[in-house]
This record gives sequence, structure tokens and C-alpha cells, in this order.
Amino acid sequence: MSFYDKLKFNSEGLIPAIIQEQSTGRVVMMAWMNRASLESTIATGKTHFWSRSRQKFWMKGEESGNTQDVKDIAFDCDGDTLLIQVEQTGPACHEGYKSCFFRSVEGSGDTWKTTEPQLKTPEELYGKKQS
Repeated sequence: MSFYDKLKFNSEGLIPAIIQEQSTGRVVMMAWMNRASLESTIATGKTHFWSRSRQKFWMKGEESGNTQDVKDIAFDCDGDTLLIQVEQTGPACHEGYKSCFFRSVEGSGDTWKTTEPQLKTPEELYGKKQS
């Protein structure tokens, strides 16, 4: 039995993937994978995902150069979430932060704060204004 048979993809054929920097344990992003992107990730050792908004297959870093070298792929007990440990090159976030989780809620939730420095602007990463 293949490990793919243990995975539970949703009705759109997707499974959430939590991306964690192996050296620090920091969660740097979450993205969606379909079977093809997971197969490409395993085959190449670089993370590949499915963009729900763009309806497009993509490799992390294909435009910015900030790639993720895969160190380990695990799946949870229910088979409905992946945990992928990587060596992150540069910012993981398209807004130029090390992690996509660079904001924390304060107090009763009416305010939030930025919890880490921006490493690069989106213009520096992509050479154009990002939406």
C-alpha cells in the first residue's frame, strides 16, 4: 500500500500542507497540494503546490528564488494534513517576511502587531507590485 492511499484529499483533490523550517521548528507557511504537486515535491526535493486562487500548479521560489529544500514529509494520524520540513532560502512569505505568520493578535482581538522584520519588499522579490 502506497502512502498516498493513507491520505485524505478534500472534494477538490487538495490536502493542506504545513511548511516548517527544520532547523528552527518555525512554521513558515501553509499551502495546498494536490497529488501532482506532492509527487513533484517528492521527485524534485523542492516544494510544489496548487494555487486555489490562480488555479495553477507552482513551485515555491519559481519567481522569487526563495526555494524550499525538502528534508522530511510527514502526515498526521487522520491522513488529512501534511507536515513538510524544509530548509528555507530567503523569505517564505510573498510579502517579504521569513514566515507568513508574521502578525499576532493582541488583547481582545481588536488589534494586532507585526512580530518580525520584513526581509525584502515584494518589489525586491518579484520586481513588480504584488496585490
